[in-house]
Amino acid sequence: MQRLSQSPADPAFVQDPYAFYDRARAFGPIFWWEDYDMPAAVSHAAVNAILRDRRFGREEPAEQRQPIPDRLAPFYAVEAHSMLELEPPRHTRLRSLVLRAFTSRRIAALGPDITALAQELAAALPRDAPFDLLTGFAQPLPVRIIARLLGVPETMAPDLLRWSNAMVGMYQAARTPAMEEAAVTAAQDFSDFLRAYVVERRAKPADDLITHLIAAETEGERLSTDELITTCILLLNAGHEATVHTLGNGVKALLQHKTGPEALAPDRIGATVEEILRWDPPLHLFTRWAYEDIEVMGHSFRRGDQVACLLGAANRDPRLYDAPQKFKPARADQGNLSFGAGLHFCVGAPLARLELQIALPVLFAALPGLHLSGKPRYANVYHFHGLERLMVRA
Repeated sequence: MQRLSQSPADPAFVQDPYAFYDRARAFGPIFWWEDYDMPAAVSHAAVNAILRDRRFGREEPAEQRQPIPDRLAPFYAVEAHSMLELEPPRHTRLRSLVLRAFTSRRIAALGPDITALAQELAAALPRDAPFDLLTGFAQPLPVRIIARLLGVPETMAPDLLRWSNAMVGMYQAARTPAMEEAAVTAAQDFSDFLRAYVVERRAKPADDLITHLIAAETEGERLSTDELITTCILLLNAGHEATVHTLGNGVKALLQHKTGPEALAPDRIGATVEEILRWDPPLHLFTRWAYEDIEVMGHSFRRGDQVACLLGAANRDPRLYDAPQKFKPARADQGNLSFGAGLHFCVGAPLARLELQIALPVLFAALPGLHLSGKPRYANVYHFHGLERLMVRA
């Protein structure tokens, strides 16, 4: 297995990780990433196989888990109930209960709200000066929709955004002690806020997701208060971060490639969104643990080995995609892995896709002359991949 070194915080890599992925892929479907001290799956076939194989999972094998430092305990007390970090049978129970409340019908019903909010935000954008599309449009849209979905006041959106940003910092490659402290504080504040809302909704049900999560039941079981809190936090953090990054990355791609309005037409917007997700996905690295000795694509894993699945690399695999480095909104979808695959496929994917399919046409209809006003720069947030700002002008 080829051993390669590449710091995930290197400025050149932050701005363009795909050059490294191409170099790594030339050595085969799996290489050893020295900076992580673990194998990394770089081909679409390898990433897809590992994500779908139940012999790999998110939970570290019990015999090699290390004690959690006291200073990080409040953060991991929340994560202990997260579907994202659990395996069956707990994952099966939690996901089943969540899907009883987070239904496709409930998501589809948000369409008019997403349209109205996108139109409101687009109408408020400056027409006579450059502005940051992230803070003016991409960030407030998904966080306000999630607030409505959960049933919490939209006035809480700045706090929800701040808590979310702090908590996901724990999953960045370049995290610092200060980021860890901020994540712990955010986890405590977020939990305290939601706990009060759960208590209120248990006493006074309403037509919101918190109420429906409380009511969800399968085989006589319901979500505990701690599970409810963690699920709400997960829905906000995972869904919000992915949509913000994809909206920013997507607008950047459309503007840089001078994509015409036909790509945003009702019969084309679905394919355009899938190409945005493929070409520049919001999450690039997702790990799995091996639960038994297993061979994948010629590499032998031992129980307890960890492997990095490189979603951004898989989405540009030339074995699956013709001219994968080119942005082609009319490209037929061939199964991009931006929302994962298998047991942990993102439950919020339908909502994220709906937001993107509605928000992008609304934005460009309101601002048909939208163009870049400065060079876009990606933030140093790997394993995520999103812009730190996107300066544009109407």
